[in-house]
Amino acid sequence: MNLQQHKNKIADKGFSVISNVFSEEEIEKISTVIQNIDTSKETFRKSEDLFAIRQFLKEVSEVKDLIFNENLKTIIKEIFGENYFVVKSIYFDKPEKSNWYVAYHQDLTISVDKKINLENFGPWTTKQNQFAVQPPIHILENIFTVRIHLDDTDENNGALKVVPKSHSKGIYRPETIDWNVETENICNVEKGGIMIMKPLLLHGSNRTTNGKRRRVIHIEFSDVELQKELHWSERLK
Repeated sequence: MNLQQHKNKIADKGFSVISNVFSEEEIEKISTVIQNIDTSKETFRKSEDLFAIRQFLKEVSEVKDLIFNENLKTIIKEIFGENYFVVKSIYFDKPEKSNWYVAYHQDLTISVDKKINLENFGPWTTKQNQFAVQPPIHILENIFTVRIHLDDTDENNGALKVVPKSHSKGIYRPETIDWNVETENICNVEKGGIMIMKPLLLHGSNRTTNGKRRRVIHIEFSDVELQKELHWSERLK
């Protein structure tokens, strides 16, 4: 793994894909833990076309040691830096029948422990007693997202499509994308690989056409402490 090359690509393009971060055996172990959990909690969302676990690393803590293997710990340290910690984690399972289409968007909110009036923080949303807020842009610019793929993902089963370099253009409204200037990149990721992206990168995904499931663990990292009495609600050391 030439991590400097990936670090440069993330800074320039806003994303990079790294293969073989997890072995077949490690992916099987992670999958087994997920299969055996109690899915009745309110942080779990279950429907015919999506199964999602919010606060994944808190809710399924036994998966932590499997996810943070030596490869991933090295990647975090070398590409992000020494002081990065987890601030959000979600598990998505889009089953074979799922036909989700996700329009282009940026990830503009962070998960926090309460709602308070702070300058430059807002708008706010609340889902299942969880608070999310759009913070000042420098906080968003500092976040790295890691997407761990438990299945092979390509353009036929909803791989992410991205607009390279859009992460460096601030808040970028999808309806203003000028396709004469911008390009689209489909991010194929093999099972056991990861995609690293910046939250401000415009991204979306097409519907699944090949009937194959797509399971992804989404983890966000920051090295910024929030101000005053506001805290990251999912912070892990």
